[in-house]
Amino acid sequence: MASSFSDPFAALFALQRALDSRLESNWMSAGTAGRGSYPPINIFQHGDDFVAVIELPGIDKNDIQIEAKESTIRISGKKTINYDAAASMHRRERTWGAFDRTISIPTQIDPNSIRAEYGDGVLALFIPRAESQKPRAIKVS
Repeated sequence: MASSFSDPFAALFALQRALDSRLESNWMSAGTAGRGSYPPINIFQHGDDFVAVIELPGIDKNDIQIEAKESTIRISGKKTINYDAAASMHRRERTWGAFDRTISIPTQIDPNSIRAEYGDGVLALFIPRAESQKPRAIKVS
């Protein structure tokens, strides 16, 4: 890493980039498991409503809890991995344990009308906007 002291901000930004690349390289971790928030979530708007797609592979749908109010949704649960007691572990990259994430929707939602579908390790939440938040057409008299 070459740095110049003629521009101290350039040197600081170069140092920040070098630190970020080291952290992203996964060189300090024991394995190759991914990092970041778990479970990964994508949220998009579909018409007036929202859809959240959450990756939860290997999780029984009975181990997923969903709570919603006003403009937030909390998704929690646990992932279990069972091995035979006599098994000898050679590599452990799959994670297990409890997870808990709360997502915010940029408007009030109707918690009583949220629909959840789970299949092939993917949870889809169909999140309707609250009636009070939907645009209304106003006729001119």
